[in-house]
Amino acid sequence: MSGHGHGHGHGHSCGAEGEHEPAERGLEFGLYQRIDLDKLQCLNESRDGDGRLVFKPWDQRNLRDKYVESDVDEELLFNIPFTGSVKLKGIIISGENDDSHPAEIRLYKNIPQMSFDDTGREPDQAFRLNRDPLAELEYPTKIARFSSVHHLSIHISKNFGDENTRVYYIGLRGEYSEAHRHEVTICNYEAAANPADHKVDSIIPQTNFIS
Repeated sequence: MSGHGHGHGHGHSCGAEGEHEPAERGLEFGLYQRIDLDKLQCLNESRDGDGRLVFKPWDQRNLRDKYVESDVDEELLFNIPFTGSVKLKGIIISGENDDSHPAEIRLYKNIPQMSFDDTGREPDQAFRLNRDPLAELEYPTKIARFSSVHHLSIHISKNFGDENTRVYYIGLRGEYSEAHRHEVTICNYEAAANPADHKVDSIIPQTNFIS
């Protein structure tokens, strides 16, 4: 609790903005419209396809009819592809007001097809969460680190002690710009096809490093 005083000013300024400009706040959390929902993955969801249901309009954030629940344990992993480039500024995660609410999330940028095996790596940012059944708490990201995001992975690594985790709403705040798909493809290709790859292949045949 010693850090409470430090965050005092920030918490109140955010709250004031939300109260005075609810319509504007709803627009800021419009990045759900920029998600390629057909390609979104949620690993360890109890029902196929439920993971995409929690990315919904701001005015539906407190509806309880759509949610995702974890299956074999408390972890969930969302792989979220955007249709362009996103500057991610903040995130809200809302669940039930009990022990099934997420307690910790880890964010990773631009790692498509991420699996639970990949979550051992250092995240780009991690947050300890408070229970937030009304979707009121925003966690600000390090904008410089999340300024050019084409793909976002959200790993819910633990909840408050329940066997399973339930999420009703994930809100993403930020800015969006259209993708120049040809340029992105070229950049990715050049980054992958560098001379070092050929050296690795020649020294260690049959390496699975690339996969």
